[in-house]
Amino acid sequence: MRARTRPALTRLRPRALALALVALLAALVFALVADSGGLGWQRVLAEIVAQLTGGTSPLSEREAAIVWELRLPRVLLAGLVGAALAGAGAAFQGVFRNPLADPYLLGAAAGAGMAATVVVVFAPAVTGWLIGPLPLAAFAGALGGVGLSWLLGRSAGGSGTATLLLAGVAVTAFLTAIQTFVQQLNTDTIKQVYTWTLGGLNVTGWHDVWIALPYIALAAIVLCACARLLDVLTLGDAEAASLGIRPGLVRLVLLAAASLATAAAVAVSGLIGFVGIVVPHIVRLLAGASYRVIMPLALIGGAVFLILADFVARTVLPGELPLGVVTAFAGAPFFAVVLRTNKERAA
Repeated sequence: MRARTRPALTRLRPRALALALVALLAALVFALVADSGGLGWQRVLAEIVAQLTGGTSPLSEREAAIVWELRLPRVLLAGLVGAALAGAGAAFQGVFRNPLADPYLLGAAAGAGMAATVVVVFAPAVTGWLIGPLPLAAFAGALGGVGLSWLLGRSAGGSGTATLLLAGVAVTAFLTAIQTFVQQLNTDTIKQVYTWTLGGLNVTGWHDVWIALPYIALAAIVLCACARLLDVLTLGDAEAASLGIRPGLVRLVLLAAASLATAAAVAVSGLIGFVGIVVPHIVRLLAGASYRVIMPLALIGGAVFLILADFVARTVLPGELPLGVVTAFAGAPFFAVVLRTNKERAA
């Protein structure tokens, strides 16, 4: 019998973490400064320095509000959403042992899309809520879609990842059918629903950041804490159990955390594809196959990736591009390369 290859249980090197954090800081400053919007990048940079050092601001009160109350929340939200999707993607790929697994695999996208469509069609004028009905519905719908997939997989008598994956396919088809039916009840809302499904960060302040932050932070902590266990699961369930690990429980915790991160991201940004596939693969190529390395670097790398993608979305054309279109332009060719590489390895 061929010996099973043990995973490389390497630790995250301080140098790699420091480089990733420097890249994140550079992306934040670049996105905040480069899109000056008529303020001038030198003046915006001087404003940042003034705030850090207590110096005199070169901007008027209104101009400073644009930087700190509009632009900075959007940049930070892009980082949060990117981190959530990339971390969730890495978790799904580890749990399903499939490098092409996606954060929306278990019906999160279908559930969010269905719930958002219901709100757009039946409650378009609801206002005055602490949290808007659309992000609240998208969050609940994403978690509901994953929950339905889990319940269906359990009721089918299987606890393996293959059964859960098939359940996710069935739930996605069912929820997509409901979404299509609801859309047909009011065809005037199709454009609004379509715009939401393409993804975007239409931030008007810090509100969306505070909505998403606690859920994404909690999910990120759980994912990083379970990264070592995810490495052990690559040995197989039998060997993991012999080491005192309960594979089923570990998978449940990882899927719950990844689904929570995905739901929080979807609630504030709509559906943004390819982040959860592209970023973990890039990290895997650069830093190795251990999830103790992949998980924290994927969270940071996802933030960098989406901050830069959002910068392109709002600057490449006079009118803003949907963020999902930009990530698709970057992710689809990468996805094709990954498919071809996997085929050549299998041959």
